[in-house]
Amino acid sequence: MGAMTRIVLVRHGETEWNRVERFRGSADLPLNENGLRQAELLARRLLAAWKPAAVYSSPLSRAVKTAEAIAFPLKLQVKIHPGLSDINYGEWQGLTPEEVRSRWPELFECWQTIPDNLHFPGGEAMVERQKIGVAAVKEIAAAHPGETVVCVGHTVINRLIILGLLDLGFSYFWRLRQDNCALNVLECYDGLFVAVTLNETGHLLKY
Repeated sequence: MGAMTRIVLVRHGETEWNRVERFRGSADLPLNENGLRQAELLARRLLAAWKPAAVYSSPLSRAVKTAEAIAFPLKLQVKIHPGLSDINYGEWQGLTPEEVRSRWPELFECWQTIPDNLHFPGGEAMVERQKIGVAAVKEIAAAHPGETVVCVGHTVINRLIILGLLDLGFSYFWRLRQDNCALNVLECYDGLFVAVTLNETGHLLKY
């Protein structure tokens, strides 16, 4: 068996659209004050346990800012990977769940149940974004044998990546929480991924 690679997959800190519950996706939103503080606490927790060899991030600024909080103490440059970006919600982007439900009731029902066949109007298909995300993490893991690597993503792409790497179906999508600045740990052994930690948020209880 080859060397174990550890992937620490995290979600970015809070934005205003998180706070008021709007579909975010590929919209480029900054962290709010709470999100900046969450990123600091996440970095402390993560760096107390590991010394990552690299920090990768979605290109969206809320993820990049979270990644920078982790990378800066290590004197690392954040590596941008488009495969970690969140899904494009298309016409849903910026809307509240109530607004979406009133305009696309059947699609919204699909979204809230098992969204494997969902293609957002004017946006992306869930299965296609999952393929992109899973391929990204496999590529990153292969580039860092025996090392610990941080990947900063978003709620939907993180769920899709975890389900894909663990060979779990979309029926588990809503059973996997991804809170702001949550931490997930996956170990990779010769291409086989094992979940160690999912949605850890204890570091955020310190304030």
